[in-house]
Amino acid sequence: MNLATMTLIDARDAVRRRDVTARALTEAALDALRRGQGDTNAAALIEAERALGMAEAVDAAIAAGRDPGPLAGVPLAHKDMMYRTGRRAACGSRVLGDHVPDVTATVLARLDAAGAIDCGTLNMAELAYNPTGHNAHTGHVRNPWNGVHIPGGSSSGSGAAVAAGAVFAALGSDTGGSIRFPASCCGVTGIKPTLGRVPRSGTMGLCASLDTIGPLARSVHDCALVLAAIAGADPEDPHSDPRPVPDWMAAIDAGADGLTIGVIPGALVEGVDPGIAAALAEAVSAWRHAGARVVELAPPDLVTAHALAVTVLLAEAAATQGHWLDSAGRELTPVTAISLRKGREIDPAAYADALARRRLCIDTFCAEVFARCDALLLPILPIPVPRLDETDWGSPSRGRLIAAMMRHTPAINYLGLPALALPCGFDAKGLPIGHQLVGRPFEEGTLFRLGAAFQAATDWHRRHPPHRA
Repeated sequence: MNLATMTLIDARDAVRRRDVTARALTEAALDALRRGQGDTNAAALIEAERALGMAEAVDAAIAAGRDPGPLAGVPLAHKDMMYRTGRRAACGSRVLGDHVPDVTATVLARLDAAGAIDCGTLNMAELAYNPTGHNAHTGHVRNPWNGVHIPGGSSSGSGAAVAAGAVFAALGSDTGGSIRFPASCCGVTGIKPTLGRVPRSGTMGLCASLDTIGPLARSVHDCALVLAAIAGADPEDPHSDPRPVPDWMAAIDAGADGLTIGVIPGALVEGVDPGIAAALAEAVSAWRHAGARVVELAPPDLVTAHALAVTVLLAEAAATQGHWLDSAGRELTPVTAISLRKGREIDPAAYADALARRRLCIDTFCAEVFARCDALLLPILPIPVPRLDETDWGSPSRGRLIAAMMRHTPAINYLGLPALALPCGFDAKGLPIGHQLVGRPFEEGTLFRLGAAFQAATDWHRRHPPHRA
């Protein structure tokens, strides 16, 4: 039994059948996290004692004939901004180096109740405010496929740990692309849910109008199972949506027949690296082969949505985290400090206007796009995965590359829509290529159904880094 190449559902079922104990699975994950530090630096804190205790409780429940939960015995780890009472949560920053929360995030409590094993926390960009995964405080997380390249951020450790085979899934956050970037760069699957689908209570906030929490995992099925465990209304989070969580697994294997994917032809080629454009074209063909109907759409106004997203992100991040500039500014990395200062320069009237225009932007986009299709296909990174050195602070190419990276993601956060990140190929250097499906509000189930059909027809999600744990 090769634990490193199993899916989360494979591992869950193996534990339930008692083919492997939860303790043995957890020991393997803890060992993989430790061994992987030299290659990826994914882990911020490895908690062996807690994880083994949780695993033994699952094994005891199974031995006693009790239901151990839908994620029974599956080792996970999470971005270091999901709080657990009594556990340090630095959120990738020196300014929070001594932060020990007295609250447990609702998402972690729900995973505990589902029988998942929490192996510790994963490194991230400082205060979740960098799309590359750089962090001078904790050391940069490195891409498991090639350590000189970025893993994508800000959920950098989450993408790297899953891709490296250390854990079966990891929670990340997405305010402007921070689940989708590491999913694409590391060749794993990730879901940015609809705004409000997953409660954020007990997690570090950056931008309340855009922040979402979701999983990165080894397959669409795995993402759907984890999202089902953490989604739903929470009285501790007034922004969480009250509607019930559907049984996504019931229809996930229904296939793509009868569903339509929209493509904007220019978005797949204009400003897109030729190798990535070729991979996206092959993905479109794969969608047709999987049974989906593909239609061409006139371009919706994503440029305006992008600009408004940036305004909201900068302004709210400065309001939420900008106080560190006054109390501990020298402890922040330059990229974080400069971003927070930019946020302070946002005209309050411009911020108010960005919020006021949001409802109309959402309604117009949905009317234009989803009248003709069930999901919109977009790139994630239109460029090959950059190197760490060419996107590090001070590099002359940094601004250009990050601007290219950010072209296709923040607008979706502004619109509040769900987006499923799927691997769809590799570039000339053997680094992953990903794309995203954007869906109607609260229709994650349609994205899961489409994504499962795509992964049944392709094997990109089954490819593993050469030095996988």
